[in-house]
Amino acid sequence: MGEAFTVEPIAHVVGGRTEPTDDYWGGVRAIVRIDEKRFTPESAKGLDAFSHLEVVFRFHLTDPTDLNLGARRPRDNPDWPEVGIFGHRNMRRINWLGVSRCRLLKVDGLDLHVEGLDAVDSTPVLDIKPWFVEFGPRGEVFQAHWTTDMLGHYFAAQSPRKE
Repeated sequence: MGEAFTVEPIAHVVGGRTEPTDDYWGGVRAIVRIDEKRFTPESAKGLDAFSHLEVVFRFHLTDPTDLNLGARRPRDNPDWPEVGIFGHRNMRRINWLGVSRCRLLKVDGLDLHVEGLDAVDSTPVLDIKPWFVEFGPRGEVFQAHWTTDMLGHYFAAQSPRKE
């Protein structure tokens, strides 16, 4: 334990949201811009044959003092049970790593146009993988009941603002 290693971003998110929020990621479009100093467009060859990507990124806006390695209530909601750090998927993680599955709209050289990526503008991207159906869950899938309530609006389209 205690092994440390260095990971360098291979891309950054361009556009989309500028601040992390808990809900309404539906319809949010952004670009995953692959580092042109390290990669050529050939590195994205064949990605356009896939509808979805799995993107591993770093929660770069997380406050390092806002960690609780024990149990806490999701979104601090008193109606939901206390859950340990590994029962959450939020940005309050010890290594600040996030994983998102998003729709790939278009490949334009080193720009991957995506929708539904729940990472904000300037987020460092650590890895990009095409989504293979065969890597989806196998067997019966179940989850805690509170997650369905909590995530009811997570990928909903944001309502237009009333002025």
